Amino acid sequence: MKLICYLSNGYPSIEKSIEMASHYVKAGADIIEVDFPSKNPYLEGEYIAGRMKEALSVCNDYNKYMEGILKIKDQNPRTEFIILAYENTISEIGTAKFSRFLLDNDFKNLIYVGNEQENIKAELIKKGIKVSCYVQFHLPEDEIKAAVSANGFVYIQAKPTTNNINPDYPTLKDCIEKLRKEGIKREIYAGVGISTEEDVKMAKDAGADGVFVGSRILKLHDNIPELEKAIKELKNAAII
Repeated sequence: MKLICYLSNGYPSIEKSIEMASHYVKAGADIIEVDFPSKNPYLEGEYIAGRMKEALSVCNDYNKYMEGILKIKDQNPRTEFIILAYENTISEIGTAKFSRFLLDNDFKNLIYVGNEQENIKAELIKKGIKVSCYVQFHLPEDEIKAAVSANGFVYIQAKPTTNNINPDYPTLKDCIEKLRKEGIKREIYAGVGISTEEDVKMAKDAGADGVFVGSRILKLHDNIPELEKAIKELKNAAII
C-alpha cells in the first residue's frame, strides 16, 4: 500500500519545500501530494490555511510555484506526485496554462477543490487530466455516482469525523467493498484522520490502495530526524 505525504508548497519558502520533499522521499514516501497555495482555501482547517497564507505572503507568483514543483520532480524522478489546486487558483493561473503544466510534465493526478466553475474541471478532464473524487464516510449516493463516473482516483474519508456512519457500511472496509461492487477499479486512497501506524494498518486491511498523511508529518517540519522517523514508521505499517 502506498504512503502519500502532504507537502505545504512554499512554506516557509519554495526553496525549503524543495528540500523537504527530499526528506519525504528519503524516509520512504511513495507519493507526494503538493499544493498550489490558495488565496481562499475555504475547505482547509486553520493549520493548513495558515501555511498557505504565509507561503503567499513570501511569494504570490504561481510561476515560481510551478518552477519549484518541477525542481522537486527532477530531484525525485522515481516518486509519484498528486497536485492539489483550488478552482480559484487554477482560474487565476489560467486553465490552458495550468493544464499544459500538468500534461507537459506528466503530472497525471489532480485533487481539484471547487464547484463554482464546472467548465474548468470539465476542460481539464477533456484534456486527459485525472481529477480525483472525494467520498465521505457515510457514502452519499450522489458521491458514489460521481466516483463511478470520475476518471481519477477515489479519495475516501478514512474515519467518520461527525458520526457520519452509514449503518449498512459501518467500517472503512465495508465502504471500500461497496465502492468496488459499484464497479470502481481505479485506486482508492484513504485520508482524513490517518496519523498513526494503527490507522495505516486499518486502511491497509480495509483494502485501500494508499493513505494520505498530513498533519502528523507537517507538525514535525522543524525536526527532520523525527519527521523522517515518523515517515519510516508509517511506511513500515503500510508494508506489514
